[in-house]
Amino acid sequence: MCPYQYYHIMKNCKDKKHLRYQMVIYAEKHGIKPTARFFHAHPDTVRKWVNRFKEERFLGLGDLSRRPNHSPFKTPEDTRNLLVEIKAKYKRIGAEQIKVLENIPLSPKTMRKVWREKGVSSRQRRKKHVTKNNLRHIKKEFNLFQHTCEDTKHLNDIPEYWTPMMRLGLPRVQYTFREVSSGIMYLGYADELSLSYATLFSDYIQHNLRRLGIDLSNTTRQTDNGSEYMGSWNAKEPSSFTLSVESIHGQRHTTIPPAHHRWQADVETVHDIIEREFFEIETFSDNDDFFNKIFSYQLFFNLLRPNTYKENKSPWQLAKEKIPDIRKEVLMIPPVDLRWLLRKKMDFQSIGVYDVSSSPLFL
Repeated sequence: MCPYQYYHIMKNCKDKKHLRYQMVIYAEKHGIKPTARFFHAHPDTVRKWVNRFKEERFLGLGDLSRRPNHSPFKTPEDTRNLLVEIKAKYKRIGAEQIKVLENIPLSPKTMRKVWREKGVSSRQRRKKHVTKNNLRHIKKEFNLFQHTCEDTKHLNDIPEYWTPMMRLGLPRVQYTFREVSSGIMYLGYADELSLSYATLFSDYIQHNLRRLGIDLSNTTRQTDNGSEYMGSWNAKEPSSFTLSVESIHGQRHTTIPPAHHRWQADVETVHDIIEREFFEIETFSDNDDFFNKIFSYQLFFNLLRPNTYKENKSPWQLAKEKIPDIRKEVLMIPPVDLRWLLRKKMDFQSIGVYDVSSSPLFL
């Protein structure tokens, strides 16, 4: 006797026709009721499959569709076609909004079902990886230093770095400048977020780039809306950072919309990379050791490290494709200790020198 009930087996069976065929063969030899007892099924169930097998053979042992023969409340075909036309008008708006805009007497669920059956996507949005690939292609077409991203990173939330930072007085904040088309990275370090530090870092980078022959007259410098770039939230005049950037004719400072941090993906990505590849594994003996090691990492990043999102090429290779005669020194501007640079700036101002960028500190 079959140790399991027929209905229990059917619930978990992937090939139901095979078991029903065994039931039919057993019934032909032993009869309806003995088969029902053997398979723990009702005699009517056995009789149904025997009759189906006689009429349609093995194909008759499959489950029939439970779809009703008549659907009195089915959406009329002309209404379904109208929904398709309306959807073409509102490509990126959902069913709830379209229902209100067009005064449609159907539920949003029904509307979405019709669009799905008609092969019309409810939103028709690109897949995320497609959008990334498209953006990657656009960025690839930028001229070198046409577009840059700048941001800051708190370093006191990195567990491996926190102890030496506190013990040795190492920097607590990283200021990052990244060129978008090639991925070139420049770094500055300080002990706090500050408009003074951000402005000083801007002066340092753009002075050295121009000294090395880089034209910044068509450069867009993108940042978020942090106070280190914009100053006070209610300031009516441009910040010192903006004035520093736009002191170069043609160069301009732009900010991302509030709460749109993904617009800073180029620089946020490098923050994750540098935390993983540098701060989590390096050890430091003092401040000088820190700057020597971060300079070595920056040289590796700019000159050698392949970028999987940029055809496995290094920033140096990509930069040479843009400007074949570019000087290698452009990618070798060392990370700067903004604390030290600010102290020197104050010293120079105390003796009447206000144009710090003209001093040897920037060379």
